[in-house]
Amino acid sequence: METIRKTPTKREMIEQLQRGGVSLPPLSFRLLQRGPEIEGDFRFDALVEASWGEIMSGFVMECKTLSTPKAFENGVSQLKTYSRAEDYLPMLFLPFLSEQQLHKLEQEEISGIDLCGNGVVIVPGLFAVFRSGQKNRFTSSAPIKNIYRKNSSMAAQVFLLCPDYEMVKDVWAEINRRNLLVKRWDKKTMSLSTVSKALKTLEEDLIVARDDTIHLMQPDKLLQKLSENYTRPTITKRVRVKVPEGAGEITQLLQKESQALGLPLVATGMSSVGRYAVMQRGDLFSIYCPRLEMILEKLPGDQADRFPNLELLETVDERVYFDGREEGNFWWASPVQVYLELIAGDKRDQETAQQVKLYIMQNLETVQP
Repeated sequence: METIRKTPTKREMIEQLQRGGVSLPPLSFRLLQRGPEIEGDFRFDALVEASWGEIMSGFVMECKTLSTPKAFENGVSQLKTYSRAEDYLPMLFLPFLSEQQLHKLEQEEISGIDLCGNGVVIVPGLFAVFRSGQKNRFTSSAPIKNIYRKNSSMAAQVFLLCPDYEMVKDVWAEINRRNLLVKRWDKKTMSLSTVSKALKTLEEDLIVARDDTIHLMQPDKLLQKLSENYTRPTITKRVRVKVPEGAGEITQLLQKESQALGLPLVATGMSSVGRYAVMQRGDLFSIYCPRLEMILEKLPGDQADRFPNLELLETVDERVYFDGREEGNFWWASPVQVYLELIAGDKRDQETAQQVKLYIMQNLETVQP
């Protein structure tokens, strides 16, 4: 099979099928007719013949250029309306079909093939072929390569804070309102076009839907996507100090200097766990800060002490400041950031993450209209 790196057009997919570039051994395929033709209320993209030796069967084909959950579900829904006249069976053609999607097609008695070598073809009473395991060669088909990773993930996270918005501008405004580096530092706002592209992917993944409003459909799936794609923030500098006990509460000291300097500080997810779950925390208190030298000049303490109680992590990664929660005159990490840091940790951390997940879901319910 040919290697195609960019997202193929429908015409390119049909042409590859016509050239014999799509196969599912021991089956071979032959293009009989290009669409569009209308059969009842169904407009198909092609008529195709699948053969196994001398055994042949015809299929009416629906072709989709994206391999997103939404494109898959739309294709299946369209093929279900096909009347199966003249003994043509339904077939879905995508750039890539996952094993889960292949099993769904099998249950629906709909055949499906892709450009990567995966497929399921069922002709009742004659033959059935099922092949999976070939990798997706079209991973760059989304408008943004991965909206669940790095800064663009804030456009997804915002739906776990408020699940319903009137317009794209409302989503955009809420993202930037929740970003401490935009409010209290020099970071530019996330662009409206970035938010719009992210929403398109969320729709394609059936996580968000748009009708009268833009609303969250699958919070569990969204949290799973965020955790699967989570990357730790880039730390440019790390300093540990021993703040003397006579200096008072560490959080009060940090908050005082933060306000005086106009410097945003937020506790790490691991140091914020107690706000959302029951977990014993160690003596080392960790914070994120965009510029360490500013705060270090103001803090009493000894960097050489063998038993530090304060860790300062320098980062301008906007995710860790996003949706910071002010409580007790200090800023704490959002429950989503806490969850992501915990789920990326050891077994004990992952168990505690389930408490935080419950907190997120319960609070999501309380803000639903």
